[in-house]
Amino acid sequence: MKTSLIATLAAATFALPAMAQDAGDAAKGEKEFNKCKACHMVQAPDGTDIVKGGKTGPNLYGVVGRKAGTEEGFKYSDALIKLGEAGEVWTVADLEHYITDPNSYVEEKVGDKSLKTKMTFKMKKNQADVIAFLAQHSPDAGAAPAEAPAEATPPASN
Repeated sequence: MKTSLIATLAAATFALPAMAQDAGDAAKGEKEFNKCKACHMVQAPDGTDIVKGGKTGPNLYGVVGRKAGTEEGFKYSDALIKLGEAGEVWTVADLEHYITDPNSYVEEKVGDKSLKTKMTFKMKKNQADVIAFLAQHSPDAGAAPAEAPAEATPPASN
């Protein structure tokens, strides 16, 4: 009994910080996004600049819930095009993993080591915060599946 209680408490202690960290803090993420704006902007479709930034990378407005490699007007690498063709829709979890190590992420998802992204920056910390900030500026974020989409159930026949 004593061992079981200690194991349960230890598991809860380690799980709580991870769960809290996964949520991300959008306000902190907005500040952290300063590392990203050398290459990326966040600009609404009406032209309103949320964060003025570079154009080396795609506009990140609406990235959560968007199919990978599909922002209009941006020339993506073959890696991101293949990722999109494979059906990748950016979720919070996927974006956190991607910005940690873009090439490794694509290799894991597509299974092709030769594909490389144009993104050379690897974010070492605060990924959840940055993605929480981007999710605030992603109208389709609620439509993005948390994980892989469930199998569609055929409609019942009458």
